[in-house]
Amino acid sequence: MRAFLKKLLIILFWLAVWQLLSLAVHNVILLSGPFETLKALWALLPTKDFWISVATSLARILAGFLAGSAVGILLASLSASSRLAEEVLNVPVTVVKAIPVASFVIMVIIWAGNVMLSFWISLLVVFPTAYFNTLQGIRSADPRMLEMAKVYQMPFFSKVRRIYFPSVFPFLRTAVQVGVGMAWKSGVAAELIGQPLRSLGNGLYQSKIFLATDQVLAWTVVIVLLSWGTEKLFLWLFGLLRPGRKYGL
Repeated sequence: MRAFLKKLLIILFWLAVWQLLSLAVHNVILLSGPFETLKALWALLPTKDFWISVATSLARILAGFLAGSAVGILLASLSASSRLAEEVLNVPVTVVKAIPVASFVIMVIIWAGNVMLSFWISLLVVFPTAYFNTLQGIRSADPRMLEMAKVYQMPFFSKVRRIYFPSVFPFLRTAVQVGVGMAWKSGVAAELIGQPLRSLGNGLYQSKIFLATDQVLAWTVVIVLLSWGTEKLFLWLFGLLRPGRKYGL
């Protein structure tokens, strides 16, 4: 209860700061306050387009996050098993990590259109994080345990479950924690540039056109809540797999 009250007071403090800044600016176009933002959000909630936009962006961004994580884990496993594979894959992974999101957006629009834009951008942004974290986790496995497994000819899947997974788990958890936020930031930014209809990015853009700052902030609040909620959900699901858990791996 004490921790909950502490968090609540911190949130109220920053809401008060936001309100004071809004009053100081005294211009709803430059900065709408929390009450105006809440009013705009309340007006959006009953509309059909709002929920379609939320569902569409949520499905595409999370699908991109899962696909990027899966590709990163699989390729990292391949790199860990072969030095040649690591050297070959290091170039494209490093390039993908370095290319700006805006460049990816333009290329994806040219190649595949804007409908699934947030899916592809989320995948490309999450992939390097999952790859490098998984590879580092595999490399951190206890060499003495691996030697023992080799001596006793431990089956491959038993080795993965009992040696590699406990080593990789904290790195994967970090990748999930970082990757979900990156997927949302890049995915919505891609929608803002590519403008697929009925998406969160399109909602932000339409609000910007009409200088409706309260709606821009309302959409932003929705995106922050979705990002926070999905991160907590994935971390909870991932925690079910933690090593040593009775019904986990």
